[in-house]
Amino acid sequence: MVGDAKQIEMPDFKRVRAASGRFRGLRCVHTHLLGEKLNQDDLTDLALLRLDLMAAIQVDEETGLPKLVHSAHLLPTTAENLENGNQTLPYQFLEPKVPSQLKVDFLSLINSLEDEMARSRQTAQSKQSTRDRVILVSVTTEYKSKAQESLAELEELAVSADILVLDKIIQRRKQIHPKTVLGSGKLNELLIRAMQLGADLIVFDRELTPAQVRSLSEATELKVIDRPQLILDIFAQRAQSREGKLQVELAQLKYLLPRLVKGQNSAFSRLAGGIGGRGPGETKLETDRRRVRNKISNLEKQVKKLRKQRQERRKGRIQRDIPIVSLVGYTNAGKSTLLNTLTNSKVYAEKKMFATLDPTARRLRLPYEQEVIINDTVGFIRDLPETLVAAFRATLEEISDSDLLIHVVDSSNPRVIQQIESVDKILQELELNEIPKMIVLNKTDLLKKVEIEDLQRRISLDNDTECVAISAIRPKTIKPFIKSVGELLAKDLTKFAAFTQ
Repeated sequence: MVGDAKQIEMPDFKRVRAASGRFRGLRCVHTHLLGEKLNQDDLTDLALLRLDLMAAIQVDEETGLPKLVHSAHLLPTTAENLENGNQTLPYQFLEPKVPSQLKVDFLSLINSLEDEMARSRQTAQSKQSTRDRVILVSVTTEYKSKAQESLAELEELAVSADILVLDKIIQRRKQIHPKTVLGSGKLNELLIRAMQLGADLIVFDRELTPAQVRSLSEATELKVIDRPQLILDIFAQRAQSREGKLQVELAQLKYLLPRLVKGQNSAFSRLAGGIGGRGPGETKLETDRRRVRNKISNLEKQVKKLRKQRQERRKGRIQRDIPIVSLVGYTNAGKSTLLNTLTNSKVYAEKKMFATLDPTARRLRLPYEQEVIINDTVGFIRDLPETLVAAFRATLEEISDSDLLIHVVDSSNPRVIQQIESVDKILQELELNEIPKMIVLNKTDLLKKVEIEDLQRRISLDNDTECVAISAIRPKTIKPFIKSVGELLAKDLTKFAAFTQ
């Protein structure tokens, strides 16, 4: 191979010896015009192509004879590093020597390294055989601190989806690359890191276009998904009721439809044959799109039917003149735990994002014989996918008939103010911001008294709303909260005939 003054163009090695536990079976020996040692491009090619060895021979300008040979080989990542995601260099340099003094039994070295690679991967895979191994990636044009906060939330989502997070990568750019999102240098770094840690999935902390997903998948040879798709996957895992499953499937299909593009799968270019497929024919892609559209139409009809049934049930509750109180808030704020404490229920509650998808209604008797219906609703999140909001509109309409919203907040979360703002934004988009609201600081058992008081003061000033501090797992802290709810509802006694009976 002959390169130019800057680089050598490597040929396509196809999938020769491409198994993950082996090297390529090729050694690259080359010279540099200016007598340099191994540079970053050399090391990148060594890692990405999994070459056995990368060597650069320095040449004497006067005699043309070889001088020192600078070489490096890849290092297998240990099972412990694979498990913990430790940052280690993937290569090791050999001592520079003139060719006549090279005494390394390289074949023996490569065989031992391959054996160690195979053992490490087998150990790691046996420990995490059922879990996807993921690298999280954030590319931003804003401040890095904001990207770090968002990536921390993405990590929580990944853990909730039962995914093993190996590493997190952030790149700040003036503008997002239209094809690969990342810059070429950072993409190479991502490829090396994925190979080194044995990742099988990459999740981007933003919505990707179909073309970007395709380009990244081809470049990395790994499965690539974005933030909305991860949230949809969590919803699919959590949905229990028929209505919840229908809404999740509808959201997934609406997300999938624009991503059914030619080239993503070679099957999409085939023509359908047989009856109904003659003449110009219908491509596999067109058939898939038509089936998805038909399925979406069918699901929308079913969701609409369930929506009417839900409206009828709500009418019955409203006619009985019983106040409706809805628990709203960011996902994992502790809404279901609070409902269980208030009503002695056993609604499913877990320290995971989106543990509740199906709304639950319970009766609650307040002091002075006041009775209300209290709803537990699906949690909100920043940048909730539009397809999910649309699909869950029937569920979210449960909130619209509420007489009081209890905005449950995780006071121990470092992003508590941003989470309150995200929930307020979604409530405004759903035109629910006119309903009376109370903010409840939950999980105060994890904070000091001074921190709770400061947070209460700050939130009350910013939101001009009553703010009560509780801990849903400590029933003693609930009494002042229940009293406040009763007082707020009692302000409009004429609306509820049954409220004071």
